[in-house]
Amino acid sequence: MDKQRSSRMCFVCGRQNPVGLKLDFYEDRESGQVRAEFVVPDVYQGYPGVVHGGVIAAVLDELSGRAVMIDGSEEDLMATLRLTVRYHRPTPTETPLVGVGWVERGGRRRARVAGEIRLPDGTVTASCESLLVEVPASFKENWEEEKAYWKVYE
Repeated sequence: MDKQRSSRMCFVCGRQNPVGLKLDFYEDRESGQVRAEFVVPDVYQGYPGVVHGGVIAAVLDELSGRAVMIDGSEEDLMATLRLTVRYHRPTPTETPLVGVGWVERGGRRRARVAGEIRLPDGTVTASCESLLVEVPASFKENWEEEKAYWKVYE
């Protein structure tokens, strides 16, 4: 699996974000999935021992956006137009988790993507369906400045 690039200040993947999750994402071209293995610390809990639902949504949103980069250009960034999250069961903090995202229907201007967060035994704790769209030109202009930080970090 190939490691995907990360950014500087993104809450989910940003390496310089002091309160970020700093997740690493890997693409498995054979399965058409992007994956992340991670542990959410207790500081991101909603209830004691349970990951806050907003953090779960943020990770699923990131998985969705990264799934469209498999076998494509990392310049072809997309933005979330709609994210529907289903919480199946509480996601525990301080527990190894696996996030998986995949494209259900792709395109240059729009894509329908899905994702899941799983426990080590494969149990799904949360899932999503996302509709992504091409980013507006204004976003691309602002992105030029950030490109230097969009890289694979060791």
